[in-house]
Amino acid sequence: MMLYTISEAAVKMQLTPYTLRYYDKEGLIPFVERSAGGIRLFKEKDFEWIRLIECMKTAGMPIKEIKTFIDWYMEGDSTLQLRRNMFHERKKIVEEHIELLNKTLDTLNYKCWFYDTAVAAGTTSVPKNMKQEDMPNEIRELKDKIDL
Repeated sequence: MMLYTISEAAVKMQLTPYTLRYYDKEGLIPFVERSAGGIRLFKEKDFEWIRLIECMKTAGMPIKEIKTFIDWYMEGDSTLQLRRNMFHERKKIVEEHIELLNKTLDTLNYKCWFYDTAVAAGTTSVPKNMKQEDMPNEIRELKDKIDL
C-alpha cells in the first residue's frame, strides 16, 4: 500500500498542503492516518474523499455542511436518508445556479455580438436599429430569450 506525505498528497490532488491541513483541522478527513511522529499519511482511498470534498466545495457547500456530511457518514447507515437529502438539495441549488449562469451567458453572447457589430460599424446605432430579420438567427433567438 502506497502512503503519501501531505506534500505528495497536495501535489497529487493539485491542492496546497495548507488546504489539506485545514481540511484535517476542520474534521473533514478524520480517516487520514498519522505516523508515530504525527506526520499525516495519505492512502489512495483518502484521495476519493478529498475529491468529494472538493466537489462539495465547488457545488457551493459550506465547510460546516461538508463536516456534517462526514459526521453522518462516520455514524453509518442510520444517516443514509440525511445524506441522500443533502445531496438532492445541493443538486437542486447547483441546477438553479447553472440556469442563472446560462441566462448570464446568453446576455454576454448577445452583448458581444452587439458590440462587435457596433465596433465594425463605428456606431451603436447599427445594432440598436437593426431589424430582427437582419440579425443572425442565433442572435435573434438570444435577444428573444433574454428580452433586451
